[in-house]
Amino acid sequence: MKISGFSYVRNGFDYGVPFIEAIKSALPICDEFIIAVGDSSDGTREAIADLNSDKIRMIDTIWDPNLKTGGKIFAQQTNIALDQITGDWAFHIQADEVIHEKQINNIKKAIEQYDADYSVDGFILPFLHFWGGYNYYRNSRRVHNFEIRIFRNSIGARSYRDSQGFRKYSSMEGYQNGTEKGEKLRVKLVDATVYHYNGVRPPVAFRKKAQMFGEQYLEKEAVEKQLIKINYDWNIVDRVALFKGVHPCYMHEKVNAQNWEYTFDKSKARWKLKDRFIQPIEDFIGFKIGEYKNYKLI
Repeated sequence: MKISGFSYVRNGFDYGVPFIEAIKSALPICDEFIIAVGDSSDGTREAIADLNSDKIRMIDTIWDPNLKTGGKIFAQQTNIALDQITGDWAFHIQADEVIHEKQINNIKKAIEQYDADYSVDGFILPFLHFWGGYNYYRNSRRVHNFEIRIFRNSIGARSYRDSQGFRKYSSMEGYQNGTEKGEKLRVKLVDATVYHYNGVRPPVAFRKKAQMFGEQYLEKEAVEKQLIKINYDWNIVDRVALFKGVHPCYMHEKVNAQNWEYTFDKSKARWKLKDRFIQPIEDFIGFKIGEYKNYKLI
């Protein structure tokens, strides 16, 4: 049984993503780790090489400006790395995701348990979405609680939409031309939380990331309007909660080096009208109403 990790990154330092920490957190259970490294100018590639791991193999890529619609570039880069793995199981971790060292072996144990059970295509992991600073996480109905991060390498899985999850396809042609929607993977839940740091980065990196991310979905004028609208204010969000746990060991240096202050200002919280009414109900009953699930939990 061979486990292959895979990911993608471009200008990780400029955009303030913990890509080195992400790789380090996955390596202990991976037999190999394939990462598509986009055309970077901030030392990203050199930093990965400096990890000096025989498990890591980099694939140099150029981000195609023609794929700046609907986040297609993210799916493309994910698939580039996925196509190069050689393991029985694929373990995807994104550049802003870190697995806690105390839970990483739960992934390996789950794979070993279901390796011979082909009714199981893969596994979903729970998510914890940090926001503003390392001591807050977003806990509203607008964030996903689970996502597919492990699956069999033999089922024809491809990155779905903008690389949030995966589906399996009967033909590459159907996937590429969009005529096949794909089949949801049959998954089990693993107790290995993904510490998601997309909403935590230095203010300068936050601006760069917001602009880059927007450009993958919107035209230039629309991006500029969106950036003015958010005003780089972490408080313009629906809800966050105080984090009372312990971050993965790989993140301790970044957490201790935080050089900006963030305290959630509830008076600036911005809710969609529907969410403002539904959120209290969901808090009471303990689950999301009409939650979108890109998988079949078995």
